[in-house]
Amino acid sequence: MKKSLFLELIDLYLAFVKIGTFTIGGGLAMMPMLRRELIENRGWISEEELIDYYAVGQSTPGIIAVNVSTFVGFKQAGIIGGIIGTLGMVTPSFVIIMLLARFINSVSDYPAAQKALKGINVAVAALLTHVVVTFAKKTIKTPVNFIFMLVAFLCVGILKLPSYIVILGAITIACILVFVRARQLKKHPSDSDEGGEK
Repeated sequence: MKKSLFLELIDLYLAFVKIGTFTIGGGLAMMPMLRRELIENRGWISEEELIDYYAVGQSTPGIIAVNVSTFVGFKQAGIIGGIIGTLGMVTPSFVIIMLLARFINSVSDYPAAQKALKGINVAVAALLTHVVVTFAKKTIKTPVNFIFMLVAFLCVGILKLPSYIVILGAITIACILVFVRARQLKKHPSDSDEGGEK
């Protein structure tokens, strides 16, 4: 039993080391790699769970990718799994940053390095676009969902509101809508029955 848990923790650690090593851009840009590694290759979580983890990770303090690795690790092996998953995700960044720290200030002196960074920015932008389309297909299923997305985009992109205010506002409105819907179902339970029949 202990050996099985040990091997599971090793597998968990190596999976997130791989994700952390071969993805650039962090956060949302890691979504394609996370989907491939955690859902398609290993089957640890579902598409819906990954989206939920991202939503919660975005709404809580810390880096999204690290939060997701903690959630997945916890699901697979409890508290120790959450710790191992987190360590696996941050290990590559920690090692690479320590190695590059002494040279980072001189990057601006090399035109080739600047061109490489511009190329990376374009690639990350493409990855983020892919993530947005994937999220939209999975989450925008009703007109209300679309309105929420549009309002959130306008608040962040046009009005420049801090993202945490938009997130808290969306949570508040969603809770109010759920509460109102629950009150309506209590007053008219037949609506629920009809909805189930449909």
